[in-house]
Amino acid sequence: MVDSNFPAPLCGVDEAGRGPLAGPVVAAAVILPARQIPAGINDSKKLTEKTRARLYAEIRACAVVGIGVVEPEEIDRLNIYWATMKAMTLAVDAVTAALGQAPAHVLVDGNRLPRWDYSATPIVGGDAKSLAIGAASIIAKHRRDTLMIAAAELYPAYGWASNKGYGSAAHLAALREHGPTPLHRRSFAPVAQCDLAL
Repeated sequence: MVDSNFPAPLCGVDEAGRGPLAGPVVAAAVILPARQIPAGINDSKKLTEKTRARLYAEIRACAVVGIGVVEPEEIDRLNIYWATMKAMTLAVDAVTAALGQAPAHVLVDGNRLPRWDYSATPIVGGDAKSLAIGAASIIAKHRRDTLMIAAAELYPAYGWASNKGYGSAAHLAALREHGPTPLHRRSFAPVAQCDLAL
């Protein structure tokens, strides 16, 4: 893990939800404690839903956590890249507010950084190379999944409890039959095509 190469307090940042057709993009920023870090932190995509839920609770109990959420309407206005950068900035700003100072350094999963004043390093595949980024990936994914499961109760036809807003066959079929909801990203091609067809 690369975390020990950077000064403390070290903040890891990752996002969930760049690719779905519906729902927000969610970023998390996490500063883990120096000791007694929860066991099993890894890239959230390599963990089961049950394990993510357990680690989410354990990380929230011991770490400084910030979450940034950008909703579909703003994703359409900014585009998904800039919406993701905004979500990351909101997440680190929340950590800074909780700490009362900026983190000494921020590690961001990926190859790009938001336009901010934080000392930061992008790390491709960072959720598997940094415990702080791995923790952030778990927080972001679990929070976004929870939001989409709740949204599925309002719009049950689209199968969001299982597909989390991604373009599964069932989701695309429901889009064609029922059209987009307010939670759909109308700038994304499959949604825009359904808009035009209606």
